[in-house]
Amino acid sequence: MRILSILILLLGLAIAGTVAYMVMQRLTEQDQLVAQLRGKVAKNIKFVPVAIATKDLKYGKRLGDKDVKFIDWPSEGVPKAAFNSKEKLFGAEGVETEPRTVLRAIDAGEIISVKKVSDFGQGGGLSTTLGQGLRAFALRVDVASGVSGFLRPGDNIDVYWTGRVGNETISRLILDGITLIAIDQISDEDINRSVVARTITVAVPPRTVASLAQAQATGKLQMALRGVEDTEKNEEEIEINQRILLDIKEPEKAAPVAKKQVCTVVSRQGGEVKRIPVPCN
Repeated sequence: MRILSILILLLGLAIAGTVAYMVMQRLTEQDQLVAQLRGKVAKNIKFVPVAIATKDLKYGKRLGDKDVKFIDWPSEGVPKAAFNSKEKLFGAEGVETEPRTVLRAIDAGEIISVKKVSDFGQGGGLSTTLGQGLRAFALRVDVASGVSGFLRPGDNIDVYWTGRVGNETISRLILDGITLIAIDQISDEDINRSVVARTITVAVPPRTVASLAQAQATGKLQMALRGVEDTEKNEEEIEINQRILLDIKEPEKAAPVAKKQVCTVVSRQGGEVKRIPVPCN
């Protein structure tokens, strides 16, 4: 019995060793295959350095060397706004340059782009977020007109004007798809709470500033929040008055009745003047 037990044990060890060897061989073959594939990919794909954040960067932070590292990234997948060298991000070496400022929150490992940091030496004010030819203009809002506090910097809104035109009150879409750049004194897009704003600030061309100033002075403005993916402009003119709202039909005008022509002659008898009807020619 003892000899039989030893033989069974040896057989089990042999089988286990064989299985382990086969598994190791299989894993080795897979590692070799992965290495070969990586080599082929490396030959066919060009990599370029790209700046990414080493930690979470909040709005208003001054960008430093420890906040950034450069990694190799496939050239075909690099965003156009990304930084691919330290000189572009921090300035030329040996030249004293004021640091950039974070304009929008950047997560750790995220590519740092031109849109998310300021220019050299600029702070995080609104002037750094305005595009060429745009102006910052503030609009007064309340709980109702400001979408109950759900507006945030970066949202797109439509603006409706309600006021008197002639003898009737109308509501009209005057601007669509404009971007908010600030709520009250907050311009950080990453606020995580609802803010019941008293003012909102939009970025618009100078002519639109004049239109908004006129609209704000002559009527009431109402904001409508757009969806994140809704970027289409309204091609039709949107205007509602009371008759359209209540579907009131205008009464049909009666056809004018032609008056019968009457011809007369004047006759004087003494001091009395009479008009005598006569046939019309």
